[in-house]
Amino acid sequence: MGEDIEVIRDKNSMRNWSRTRRAQGEKICLVPTMGYLHRGHLALVEEAKKRAPRVVVSIYINRAQFAVGEDLSTYPSNFEGDLNKLKDLGVHTVFFPSDLYVREDNAGAGHGQANIASRYISCLEGKSGNGHETWIRVEKMETPLCGKSRPIFFRGVATVVAKLFNIVEPDFAVFGKKDYQQWRLICRMVRDLDFSVEIVGCGIVRDCDGLALSSRNVHLSPKERQDALSICRSLNRVKDAVCDGQIHTGILECSVLEAVRNAGAKIDYVEIVDQETLRHVDRIDLPVVLCVAVWFGGVRLIDNIELQPPTY
Repeated sequence: MGEDIEVIRDKNSMRNWSRTRRAQGEKICLVPTMGYLHRGHLALVEEAKKRAPRVVVSIYINRAQFAVGEDLSTYPSNFEGDLNKLKDLGVHTVFFPSDLYVREDNAGAGHGQANIASRYISCLEGKSGNGHETWIRVEKMETPLCGKSRPIFFRGVATVVAKLFNIVEPDFAVFGKKDYQQWRLICRMVRDLDFSVEIVGCGIVRDCDGLALSSRNVHLSPKERQDALSICRSLNRVKDAVCDGQIHTGILECSVLEAVRNAGAKIDYVEIVDQETLRHVDRIDLPVVLCVAVWFGGVRLIDNIELQPPTY
């Protein structure tokens, strides 16, 4: 086991910690998470350790990215388990704020996030006028893919990440490419708003059967988990087809749609888009990414695969 972890809950304390380390000439790398850590998160931490001697892992269930009726109330958490995993990796600092938003009702502040789902069901401001009302919008990149069915999701993501950057003041921040749109959106926000932080993207970590690791996988029944393997299998078939010369995205998208539908999935989207702009393309003549979002039972799963134009 590693050394004890310092858990910082207050924003000013976190900022002071970072500024002290930076004044001593140390670099800081931030790994933002919502907790319930799995091997995918831990891979981000391992990458962070390569970038800087000081790694901060934030654990914060960001209610601002959940609309009414979404799965905030069932989002899994295990803070003590998370601390043990981070301790084993040698992480020394965890930022665990009770809340990052101004609100009308501060009842329960300072008691962690165990009852956050029962206190809040949406990101709407309080009626007293002192609620949170400032949002960051990455206007074009937030609208396709997940943005079609989750219209407030990316304003919540961009805003909370900006808040974390302002509080922690990291030199680097590590994000997983499983949330591909989120990663690209954060890169664009950092570029456009001149944040002094380098964004690092890490590849998808998969279970031994190929399923992309996700905190939500715990809610899949055994049958749903087996059915969900149709996602990664269909993505691999598309990769093989592109290597064999298939460049028409409509044909490739249809092959994935058919595979996951036959496995019992409800489709949110299956799209091939430009890696940089996330705009839909008809032909693979530049680097693209095939993005998938589907439902198995009550669990929404996302996955993707980056594709390069075939070489002849």
